[in-house]
Amino acid sequence: MAKSHKPVVWFPFAAGGTVIAFCMPVIVVLGLLAALGQVPPGLSYESLHGFAAHGTGKLILFGVIALSLWSSAHRLRCTCYDFGLRADTLIATMLYVAAIVGSAATAMFLFRI
Repeated sequence: MAKSHKPVVWFPFAAGGTVIAFCMPVIVVLGLLAALGQVPPGLSYESLHGFAAHGTGKLILFGVIALSLWSSAHRLRCTCYDFGLRADTLIATMLYVAAIVGSAATAMFLFRI
């Protein structure tokens, strides 16, 4: 039986989907609260900057953003295929390169904090 490398490719997609499912509702609610001017005291700019400046905070933020980008890229690839765009190699390349660029930009931004 031939060995498959699919688990390596599917891991970022599955992990990103899990991260999106657990984190995005919280991010949306906090965004709505901030838009209404009802920011909880623990989420002030200073405390969030302190979290993002810490090494563990950087790692968590990078994981949430990068895994979300990878999951979204794969979902968009499948959606394009379902809509009849059969240039899968071109679409996959564009979307995964965008995920790589977004992940690299996230890493560079977090490194500068």
